[in-house]
Amino acid sequence: MERVLINNTMEVKMQHIFKRSLLALTCSSFLFLAACNDSNDDYVGITPSQTFISEAAYSKETLDEASSIKVMTYNMVNVQGKTAKATAMVLFPKVTQPKDGYRVVVWEHGTLGVGDSCAPTNNNLGTRFKDPLAKSLLAAGYVIIAPDYEGMGTAGIHPYLHLESEAKSAISAVQAAQDHYGNALNKSWMSVGQSQGGQGSLGTAQYANNDKNYLGAVAGAPASSLDKIIFQVAPVALLDAENKELEAGVSLAYRAEKGSVGAYATLLSYAAFAAVGIKASDPRFDYREIFADTRSQDIAALAEGTTGENGLCLDSADPVNKPEDSIRYRFVQDIVKYLTENPTKKLLDYPGLNKEKFYASPQITKFLKESQPGTVKIDKPILIIQGTLDMSVPYPVTEAMYKAMLAQGTNVEFLPAVGASHTAAIVEKNPELVAFIKQNMPAQ
Repeated sequence: MERVLINNTMEVKMQHIFKRSLLALTCSSFLFLAACNDSNDDYVGITPSQTFISEAAYSKETLDEASSIKVMTYNMVNVQGKTAKATAMVLFPKVTQPKDGYRVVVWEHGTLGVGDSCAPTNNNLGTRFKDPLAKSLLAAGYVIIAPDYEGMGTAGIHPYLHLESEAKSAISAVQAAQDHYGNALNKSWMSVGQSQGGQGSLGTAQYANNDKNYLGAVAGAPASSLDKIIFQVAPVALLDAENKELEAGVSLAYRAEKGSVGAYATLLSYAAFAAVGIKASDPRFDYREIFADTRSQDIAALAEGTTGENGLCLDSADPVNKPEDSIRYRFVQDIVKYLTENPTKKLLDYPGLNKEKFYASPQITKFLKESQPGTVKIDKPILIIQGTLDMSVPYPVTEAMYKAMLAQGTNVEFLPAVGASHTAAIVEKNPELVAFIKQNMPAQ
């Protein structure tokens, strides 16, 4: 019997090798006609069953509350359904390990860009991630896993705001860490994120809903309804802000740094990242078409860069010496130039997105559907934190999503941060955030 099994196994392997050799020969013979794809073969160049790949020390920065910070490389399934490498930061606390292992909190970062240089593992720790969130969670005794997301820091374009991709980046990172660290980690875990990461945290809750070890999510200013924000909510808010600035005699420089011009530039940056990110799943997509003029088209193209790997980030890593290495900065400067050269024009006259072509694009329609969080009932407890003065993800948009989630029967709590802006809300409500995690997943 043993010999029969061995022979059968060898036969299967030989058939597999023969099949792949034949496919390779066929592809090479007809390469000038079309690309080949073996739809019945799940081989994609690396072992799909292998989650953890490797680990290296993170050398950019240290935290007093962390006993170690490592960069983990692992496998995940990307937007094309193929196995791809991804990276994540893993932070262990100095708190003594519980007998049944450390509980895990996944941190899902906000918008940084789509290029490899934007990945958190290639930069210093984010200010708002580090203090107070990471310090609080580490001091409480949690392990933090912070994925870069698909295509950030690894090969491929990052599919910005793709809900399933963000969720799989987180879920696979947790699985890889559990496989690598074994009993040092408890199976229980939760997710936390802000802005893009808030959307990602809700996506993680959706795709991990059936995982009994997944215990809930926190979402700060979660990105949602991008088209509604850009074409319905933002124009009203930006026009109101601009009128108040003009009435008060506020300088254009101040408006660019802290006012309506900066807010509009941020929204256009989000749109550029989203448009470029669609190319991760559909390389044929021409994102330039949805922008209204060559000036905005050329700036949007900087998000992709020349290779899809070297695009500019939302903000420059060296804002003092190299402010131009920033998509937001490029949009701000161009809007200021436009308003200076056209003194009778208003902010929204700037040729940003082409609304007609935006809605006519089937790729955009697909993206909007796939990027929307909170569309299905989630059984795990959810906490949404939202600033009332948020100009990037406006309060009414998040409140409407919260009410829709409630109507679906999701166990969701809504926590407004009165007077808080986009990035300030989750910082101000950090005590409530940590208390929510401790309530649903005690560290010990």
